[in-house]
Amino acid sequence: MDAIEKKFLKLGAEYAPGQEVRQHTDEMEWKYEKIPGTPVDFSHGDVDAFEPIPGSLDAFVDGVHTGGKQAYTEYRGSKDIRERLAQKVSAFTGAAIDAERNFIITPGTQGALFLAMGSTVARGDKVAIVESDYFANRKLVEFFDGEVVPIQMDYLGTDTSAGLDLTQLEEAFQAGVKLFLFSNPNNPTGVIYSQGEIHRIAALAQEYGASVIVDELYARLIFEEGAYTHLCAQNIVDPENVITIMGPSKTESLSGYRLGVAFGSAKIIDRMEKLQAIVSLRAGGYSQAVLKTWFSEPNGWMNKRIAQHQAIRDDIVAKLQSAEGFTVRATEAGSYLFPSIPELDISINEFVKVLRLQAAVTVTPGTEFGPQFQHSFRINFSQNHQAAVEAIDRVIQVVEAHRK
Repeated sequence: MDAIEKKFLKLGAEYAPGQEVRQHTDEMEWKYEKIPGTPVDFSHGDVDAFEPIPGSLDAFVDGVHTGGKQAYTEYRGSKDIRERLAQKVSAFTGAAIDAERNFIITPGTQGALFLAMGSTVARGDKVAIVESDYFANRKLVEFFDGEVVPIQMDYLGTDTSAGLDLTQLEEAFQAGVKLFLFSNPNNPTGVIYSQGEIHRIAALAQEYGASVIVDELYARLIFEEGAYTHLCAQNIVDPENVITIMGPSKTESLSGYRLGVAFGSAKIIDRMEKLQAIVSLRAGGYSQAVLKTWFSEPNGWMNKRIAQHQAIRDDIVAKLQSAEGFTVRATEAGSYLFPSIPELDISINEFVKVLRLQAAVTVTPGTEFGPQFQHSFRINFSQNHQAAVEAIDRVIQVVEAHRK
């Protein structure tokens, strides 16, 4: 194994496939015959296949023309835009949100997550995270010198809930966990937490005086009109212990503007504002103007987007379920699938490398979402429909070539 390949494998074990990995693997002399097909990068959604909200660019330009007033908003974001969004998000979630006390605009939902964690986690704090869940969660806990307490989720063992081990969660609270962090819909599986699970999480947080951060990035992209329960709207839990994160970067394809919001506990929002004032001052002022289009899309726009994604999901799931040795649960929301594959003669990180170089398909290894997911990978199917489905054929072909 040469130095470049070793560097690739090291990076692949630590990060989702990205630009730096591609740069080094492109230098490698590849030994396998390439499988023809359109390159597809399943590590993120394709904003060319699914364009941003109509009028978003015009809103950005209007923000630029507004000048200094828009460029230098309050640290927690433009008051006018916060008031507009607080009203719309309140109606969407069923929670009462005060734009002045309970709402902050952030540089993307990633920024919101960093600020929320930085405002609640101190060295040595025990933080419960779900496995599998968003790969940054573990890294953030470790960055802030907290202690990760994993909570298992058997999403393949049920089709009526997310499969969260609620007994394990209660034991974690009993052992001193003061913060629980999770995404709903879950990233990477796309499953939705049932009403019973959300109620129980809220009740446990209340009983043990714990805080909860819930990432609801995909809460608008729900398939088959499935039921969705917002934790922030549950009267069981003290609202001062809950932070909810949302944003238009994924479903609405506004990722390039780096926009997110967090709302909930006034105390935590205050701390997030102070941290944001140190880290970035504010979310990009001109970009904030784009939020005027969020929750204000043309009639039928969101329904069409949901239908388009559901059609891609259905075609991909059908292919994966018919492939020998694959196990997959159809995502209920968002644009992620997290299939498990049969045992291979190469590791999951090597499989990701082979898949990209031989089949021009990029996926994220399951180990990014928990060390036990050695036989899983994640895809974001927000792609060109035909190209995505054809890419799955190539994935299956590579698996067959390396099946044990």
